[in-house]
Amino acid sequence: MQSESQLLDIAHVIQLAVAPVFLLSGVGVTLTVLTNRMARIIDRARVLEDRLEEGPPPGPARMYADEIDTLSRRAGLIQRAITLSTCSALLICVVIVILFLRAFLAVNLAALVGILFIASMLSFIGALIHFLLEIFAGTASLRFGAHRHGGKAGPPG
Repeated sequence: MQSESQLLDIAHVIQLAVAPVFLLSGVGVTLTVLTNRMARIIDRARVLEDRLEEGPPPGPARMYADEIDTLSRRAGLIQRAITLSTCSALLICVVIVILFLRAFLAVNLAALVGILFIASMLSFIGALIHFLLEIFAGTASLRFGAHRHGGKAGPPG
């Protein structure tokens, strides 16, 4: 009887852990998107730095420097988003571990699970805010057609 009761407890914990596991999958996908964006930012910054090291650029040097500054700000935002997403994932993992420990220990850990889950969500919210700020920074620096139209953005008039 004792082992059957423990088996039912473990089955119940597995049911409770399913939601955090799905959440963990979503955070993992977000981390993939963030790391891909970081890689693109780094690649672009390297290209610009190489061009500056080769000698005077064909266009205004200030344009390259401004873009490198923008890329640096964007990389900082993405780095914070990655850090917060990773913290969120770690907290979710701790919640899952505590859910399983509760099945084996005679201790009420519900408050701890709730606090850790809230902390995880706040961390993930922070990550999404930084991601959104990075998107804003990236789109604000776009200059469609600026190189083709004598420095003026927009279609030819």
